[in-house]
Amino acid sequence: MVVTAGPTRERIDPVRYLSNDSSGKMGFEIARAAAERGDQVILIAGPVDQKTPPGVIRVDVESARDMLGAVKTAFLGSESRAKGSFGKKGGDALFMAAAVGDWRPKRRLSGKWRAKDGGDEVASLELVKNPDILATVGRRKGSRLVVGFALETGSGLKRAMAKLNRKSADFIVLNNETALGANRTTVAILGKDGSRVNITNKTKRDVARALVQLHYSNSAPAE
Repeated sequence: MVVTAGPTRERIDPVRYLSNDSSGKMGFEIARAAAERGDQVILIAGPVDQKTPPGVIRVDVESARDMLGAVKTAFLGSESRAKGSFGKKGGDALFMAAAVGDWRPKRRLSGKWRAKDGGDEVASLELVKNPDILATVGRRKGSRLVVGFALETGSGLKRAMAKLNRKSADFIVLNNETALGANRTTVAILGKDGSRVNITNKTKRDVARALVQLHYSNSAPAE
């Protein structure tokens, strides 16, 4: 099983970056739950302060492009037998719990950004789109399980369903901004078959165990 967790960082210059508030807790709990069930687990983590669960291989990355490369190697398969790869076969399941940055600066400055030195009150930063990891992998997954996440403000149900279909995932886990950094969460597990299961105010460890069960049943858990 391959699991991603935490945020990505997109460098503006040597000391500044664009990022988000993801703590990585959900992804780390999924990795823990899978390892406890006996799965081989590769955890691809953005910059977070979390301890690696026992029995889990951890690969640390920074940017969205770094994470894409690591996911392709671990999940889609590679001739490499290096750390962070299941080899030619690839992984059986992917849980994309990471909060991947959608945008990055078009140009990374080699020195500190000194826009304020010009005396202007407003500065602009040109951004370009990052690769869409879930869509890239989803198109090539075959019969393997892919579970994505959608953090939305408001209900977000229509956007999450659109994401499920657009990115060729088997399930999308919908949550909201209250999940950031929290130990408990409320999620809706949306299946490509039209199923929906709500898990309300449970610990992330409990939610992780329910999600890992998807790897074995390939159907949504009971409420």
